[in-house]
Amino acid sequence: MTTAKPSNIDEYIAGFPKEVQAILEQVRATIKQVAPDAEEAISYGIPTFRLHKTYLVYFAGFKNHIGFYPTPTGGEAFKEELSGYKTGKGSVQFPLDKPMPLDLITRITQFRIEQILEKTAKKK
Repeated sequence: MTTAKPSNIDEYIAGFPKEVQAILEQVRATIKQVAPDAEEAISYGIPTFRLHKTYLVYFAGFKNHIGFYPTPTGGEAFKEELSGYKTGKGSVQFPLDKPMPLDLITRITQFRIEQILEKTAKKK
């Protein structure tokens, strides 16, 4: 990736090799399909989606994996399904040498949407 801080997701993705760009675009498209009303942004220097002014999910490209961040609790509900991946608090690493689990990304993103909508409804 380039050292200049990207101002949008297109710039961020453009800083990667073509094969990684294609995977990042798949992840982006998957999230957009599940959350068409979410706003794209760059936060902490990586792509993120916000829904109702709340961070939905982040993702990022690395040399050997795609980082996916369904913070703060999106990964906990999928602990068993994520057990085959390297995980951390609020993060999961999907290796670039394996098919991207787009169905799992879809379900985690849907889960986060439900959390945000529930939280928003309680505030009203």
